[in-house]
Amino acid sequence: MRPGPWERGSRRRWLRLAWGGAAVLTATLMYVVLRPVWSRPSSLADRIAALSLVVALVSLVVGLMGLRRPVERDTANQALGWAADLANQVKQAESRQRRQLLGGDTHRINLTFTLRAAPARAADAPGEGRLFDGTPTVPDVAAYWRATRPRRLVVTGAAGSGKTVLALELMLALIKGRDADDPVPVRLSLASWDTRVPLSDLLVRQLVEAYGWPAHMATELVRHHRVLPVLDGLDEMDPTHPDGTPAPDAHRAIAVLRALNAYQDGREAGQLVLTCRTAHYDALDARARLIDAASVEIDAVPPADAHTYLSQRALDRDRWLPVLDALRDDPTGPLATTLSTPWRLCLAATVYARDDDPADLLAHTTPHDLDKHLLPRFIPATTTLHPGPYSAADTHRWLAHLARHLATHPTGGTPAGPGTDLTLHQLWPMAGSNLVRRTDAVLTALVMLSPIALPPELSGLNDRPADRIVSVCVYAAAAALTVLLTARSRPDRPAGTDLAALRTPAGRQHVRRALLTGLMVGAVCAAVISALNSLTNGEGEGPDYPAWAALTFFLAFAGATVGLTRGIAAALRVRPAAAIAPRHVIRGELVLGTTLALVAALTVTTGFLLTFAVKNANYPWSENFETDTATLALWLGSIAGFVVWLSRSGARRYLVFILCSRGRLPWRLGVFLDHCCDAGLMRMSGSSYQFRHRELQHWLAAHPNPPTASTDPIATPAHHA
Repeated sequence: MRPGPWERGSRRRWLRLAWGGAAVLTATLMYVVLRPVWSRPSSLADRIAALSLVVALVSLVVGLMGLRRPVERDTANQALGWAADLANQVKQAESRQRRQLLGGDTHRINLTFTLRAAPARAADAPGEGRLFDGTPTVPDVAAYWRATRPRRLVVTGAAGSGKTVLALELMLALIKGRDADDPVPVRLSLASWDTRVPLSDLLVRQLVEAYGWPAHMATELVRHHRVLPVLDGLDEMDPTHPDGTPAPDAHRAIAVLRALNAYQDGREAGQLVLTCRTAHYDALDARARLIDAASVEIDAVPPADAHTYLSQRALDRDRWLPVLDALRDDPTGPLATTLSTPWRLCLAATVYARDDDPADLLAHTTPHDLDKHLLPRFIPATTTLHPGPYSAADTHRWLAHLARHLATHPTGGTPAGPGTDLTLHQLWPMAGSNLVRRTDAVLTALVMLSPIALPPELSGLNDRPADRIVSVCVYAAAAALTVLLTARSRPDRPAGTDLAALRTPAGRQHVRRALLTGLMVGAVCAAVISALNSLTNGEGEGPDYPAWAALTFFLAFAGATVGLTRGIAAALRVRPAAAIAPRHVIRGELVLGTTLALVAALTVTTGFLLTFAVKNANYPWSENFETDTATLALWLGSIAGFVVWLSRSGARRYLVFILCSRGRLPWRLGVFLDHCCDAGLMRMSGSSYQFRHRELQHWLAAHPNPPTASTDPIATPAHHA
């Protein structure tokens, strides 16, 4: 929302006071520097003037801090404007996701869905609907949602029936026809939900991590019910039997249903959308189900629609004539049954887009048999249709390695079945948790102990044996402490950043404010200490000018370092205009850590050198400033920068993980996964990656090696016989 007149006036007043404070600070520093010109014994007037300066600077800083407090406004009205911005972010992110799920194809399968009967406590809803363009008697998905009372919808269907696509289409349709008061649909993957966390907190976390919203703004959006949760994958929360039904102790899914039943908007049931496989949801129904909700099931794709879809996607229609004729002439036959879901239709169209004979599909009469035939060919066909720097064999091996990791590492807060979410900063146990920790600790120790190996004239260490032993012990103790903290640290969730934010007005304002505030706080601290020193001096005694000047410069630079660091960090976390891609989360954390480390190193080095120069201003420079001094300053600055960089634990641990995974994963893992999303092998879900379909994930986990001619069933003589 645009700032109001009062807010704009506050900013102008803030800038005036800020520049006034800078002028006062400049005058203070000039007074410190020029003090020797009229150096004389300290008098009572000097002590009173120093005390007055302290009071003035403290008052200025207090006033600035008060003006920096946010303007109190009606947060409900603010949330209305924020919701419009969020809607634009969701539209961009989910439009891209929809294109990836459809494989870049513009032709859509117009799925239909039917209302399922419920024993009690069901919402009022139309009997049937269509995914896209509706009719006067059969509404489309957005009109169906608006006609449901209360607006709580459960979308069920068979594996690959298009539940996620229906949820995406509903979200985009709601955003397109959204009124100012309508909530913004936000999609979440249920597999990663720790059921001990309330739904409201989960929504806030999603806005912060996937869309870059500040925590306080995300909290207000959720508190005022400006977010419509679209919860995808209830069937992915617990282990399942081979037939897809949940295990008897599906405690996570049951806990989710109970939490959703308690989700309220005032006195009414809270609006939400939930997706789940039909068999899974039916098996849960005896123990828990979503009340006050309409449950719809996606229908199988009719043979006529399958015929239309394949004929429009075929580049060479003559190759597809046997398949198209079978769909038209035998609508109840095995081929029409196996190709009755959007997933298998897309799979078949991709595999036979350019090569081989689609008539091979006629030899497979069951869905399981057809999957065994198509899945080995899916990755080679995809890499042919979407060429890139990765071969089909490498793509298969790398994705299989990730799938095997998900098979043994659940993505929720409690043990469950195979995971679904690949979050980059949480992948480091793949390379061996102990190996990554040890490598992280060793690299940290080498950096901390590196000055010991340098000659004394370069390292700044005393070359006398006794002094050098003491210095080595100090360095070793510091390195051991740093290694211990590094090895025991739990990587934090990196925050997505964007360097372009530094060039925005809001980003520059963050930097200016923090820099001026830090500089003034440093000057105030120096003035306070100097004033206390003057007040404690006896009559006729002058202040220690070199110590005073050195202290002023040191504290001013310390304040500037802290202020500039905080300002850059705040500027890089300015809410972006679009959703944050998963790999940009790690890249942003690396950029932020490197930027802050450079700022800390430069300011500490410069501050040390200036402090030394000012403190020894009355003495010959050549007698006091030696190479060791510059070396020590550079080393102190480097240590400060390295310690700041170490604090970015998530990005640091990710880099060590990539180093330890050489040969099993690509160097630029995020770029590779983005390419897989564009090719239709993977998809994005908030700040995580997921396999496009669970069957593809399971097949890759069971087949880590790429298929060869000897293992390809279509190439064996028995098949052709």
